[in-house]
Amino acid sequence: MFELVSELAQKDHIIDLKLCKVLLENNSMYPWVILVPKVNNVKNMLGLCMEDRLQLMREIDLCEEVMVENFPHEQTNVAALGNICSQLHVHVVCYKKGDPDWVSSLCDKKSVPYSPEEKEDIIAKIKRAIMIKQTDPKYMQGMHKPDYSTFE
Repeated sequence: MFELVSELAQKDHIIDLKLCKVLLENNSMYPWVILVPKVNNVKNMLGLCMEDRLQLMREIDLCEEVMVENFPHEQTNVAALGNICSQLHVHVVCYKKGDPDWVSSLCDKKSVPYSPEEKEDIIAKIKRAIMIKQTDPKYMQGMHKPDYSTFE
């Protein structure tokens, strides 16, 4: 049975995808989700088989699109940072011009938690958007076939 390590188990669950659990980082300074492949004892992508690596990329892309389409932003950051938590997980974060530097905010533990109502609303918003977005055939394993007819 798959288990989250303690650092990730404290995060709020949004939705389970084919490979990953999607969690909310409780920091209202940034729209921020974390994807955790549901595979025990995996510390980095080398611990995943190739098909799971490809599925992780599909799910990262899906979540990044959801975040970009639903939250004002200037830039997204996608990163697998394993320096604190040894379980493979990928951050997808949106930030805007004028926001405190994202990396130093992580390191300095600067955070403004959501109110309970805000957290409930943002989880519902992200979950609904993911549920809609994942019906796009490009996110269905083995379904996406690029249209090369436009290339010459």
